[in-house]
Amino acid sequence: MRGQALTRSYVGRESYVGRVFRPGIMAAMFCILLGSAPALHAQPDPRQMSGIPRPDPQQAPRSVSVRVIRGAMTNNIASQPVELFVNGKPQTVDTGQDGRAQFENLPPGSRLKAVTVVAGESLESQEFTAPGAGEPGIRLLLVATGGGAAAASAPAVTGELTIGGRSRIVIEPGDENVRVYYLLEILNNQSAPVNPSSVFMFDAPKEAQGTTIMEGSPKEATVSDNTVRVQGPFPPGETFVQVGFALPAPDGSVEIAQAFPATLDHLPVMVKKLGGATTLSSPQIDRQQEMPLEGESYIVGVGDRPIPPGQTITMTVGGLPHHSATPRWIALGIVLVIALAGVWAGWRSVDPKDRTEVRKQLIARRERLFQDLARLEADARKGKGDQSKYAARRADLVAALEHVYGALDTDDAGPEPANRAGRAA
Repeated sequence: MRGQALTRSYVGRESYVGRVFRPGIMAAMFCILLGSAPALHAQPDPRQMSGIPRPDPQQAPRSVSVRVIRGAMTNNIASQPVELFVNGKPQTVDTGQDGRAQFENLPPGSRLKAVTVVAGESLESQEFTAPGAGEPGIRLLLVATGGGAAAASAPAVTGELTIGGRSRIVIEPGDENVRVYYLLEILNNQSAPVNPSSVFMFDAPKEAQGTTIMEGSPKEATVSDNTVRVQGPFPPGETFVQVGFALPAPDGSVEIAQAFPATLDHLPVMVKKLGGATTLSSPQIDRQQEMPLEGESYIVGVGDRPIPPGQTITMTVGGLPHHSATPRWIALGIVLVIALAGVWAGWRSVDPKDRTEVRKQLIARRERLFQDLARLEADARKGKGDQSKYAARRADLVAALEHVYGALDTDDAGPEPANRAGRAA
């Protein structure tokens, strides 16, 4: 029932997750945080720059450079034909190993537009004006996401996947627990669908409760117990998988240990703050900073180094709201005192006079039972009484005698007087 309740708690969380993961906001936050970090992390999402012309002083006047990439800045597409329409007339240049197609000596003030088709996916720039003789040249980026119909329908190949830079881990404190969200950008940087060498799957932390695949994930993403599985093949470009679960935090802190089956480009973590005591620590986080986001305060931490597949990421979040355990310990102490008192009462020493009196009563009862058993046997031999009740009555008397003998055997008051011991024999 608890797992079902936690699963239901994620229904309607899509608006929250979508807000936290909004690309523009996230890019701004991480760029501010990582202003001195390597350029890979300081740049916004390439797709946000796709098709937008920008002047570059390092570019020669009256020239345009068109760079074509697939998904990430590191994935240049070489030998790719690029058309630049100059006042409606196309000029075609192939990209080099750096993914750039260079156009020179363009008429100043002419209307320009760059177009290319990557594996069936059409990429176009905005229409813009050619720079004049005294103005810097133009650079622009065309980003293929792998969404073309031809690429999607191509035969799958075996290849490797990566977890891209737009992935996030978001931690939101609750009432003696935390809700954890993984937004994973699984990247296939090839031009054809990819089947990884092994199934893309990982286990959520063993303490995770209510692990679920959230809205916006592909139907190939499933969860069984705490195991998340994404069945291939993966189309070219990115596949987003959102996973949510809860972790108990009864003492105000929680440790998260997680390994992923593909290289994580870098580690971005966001922790929503409740009060001023919330803390985040991880050996994989190189820098962190507190930042506002739409009226809330977050700790944003980032690790610069790629994390290899299978390497465990550890994060500790402290200063979480929780109830004091003191009342529970007090209640437990009271229960223990009562139990010990009962045990002591059962084992306390008995006054010798009381023990002697009890023993006398047991011996007297034994004598009466013997007499009743003897009369019953005598009546049975003479045919007196109800013979149908003989067996039951005899069994009752024998059982009662056994109980009396058991009580006498546990009494360490010493042997009986000789006459009584002889009669009992």
